[in-house]
Amino acid sequence: MGTVFSFDIRDPRTPAIEAALREAVRWLHHVDEVYSTYRPESIICRLSRGEIGLDECSPEVREVLNLCKRAVRHTGGWFSHLAGGVLDPSGLVKGWSVERASRILREAGAHNTCVNGGGDLQLGGEAAPGAPWRIGIADPLHPGEFSTVVTGRDLAIATSGETERGAHILNPHHGTPADGPASITVVGARLTMTDAYATAAFAMGEAARDWLESLDGYEGFAVTRDGGSWCTSGFPGETPPGTRADVSRH
Repeated sequence: MGTVFSFDIRDPRTPAIEAALREAVRWLHHVDEVYSTYRPESIICRLSRGEIGLDECSPEVREVLNLCKRAVRHTGGWFSHLAGGVLDPSGLVKGWSVERASRILREAGAHNTCVNGGGDLQLGGEAAPGAPWRIGIADPLHPGEFSTVVTGRDLAIATSGETERGAHILNPHHGTPADGPASITVVGARLTMTDAYATAAFAMGEAARDWLESLDGYEGFAVTRDGGSWCTSGFPGETPPGTRADVSRH
């Protein structure tokens, strides 16, 4: 998918977990082959070009596109899987694939894990007995520094911004580059929608704060382009000593 994936498994490694890890890696390669917009032979590219119809696709592909349509509805159209009229479910697929990889591990007995897909994470259980996961969120304006630290158990974290890939997120209502904050992080329970909501929130710009505050089960944190920051009232994060973020809670 053009990015790095990693697995952090804190449970004792058993044969079942080792086999599940191999299965999870195979799963991610499968997702790349089917949904990549950079592979002309992928199912998504062929579907976008009209070479095949949706009825010729697997139930899995139809599930992904239905999830995309759900995200469009729930975000008022700020999430879109039709970039400039071209089918592109990337804003949801990465989170969906990481969430399923995490589930593969959990079903094999790995209950304390972190699956990281390009900085979007599905966290299971704890980092150590009695200790929650602590995840540093990179400061988009000051490389090498954290803007906040998310703490918790069994949660998903997704960040959208332009630091790594430039202006790649569009305002779906106008088809122009989104005028979002420097970065925005969304925390939820499951990564599929958390990832999609992070993309939508970035595209919304200033409206994202009130929208995230209205969602049940999701919280948000943003670094603004002028170096400030804000977060929703229940955001499970803290500003570490020495950071420049001046957090304003809604």
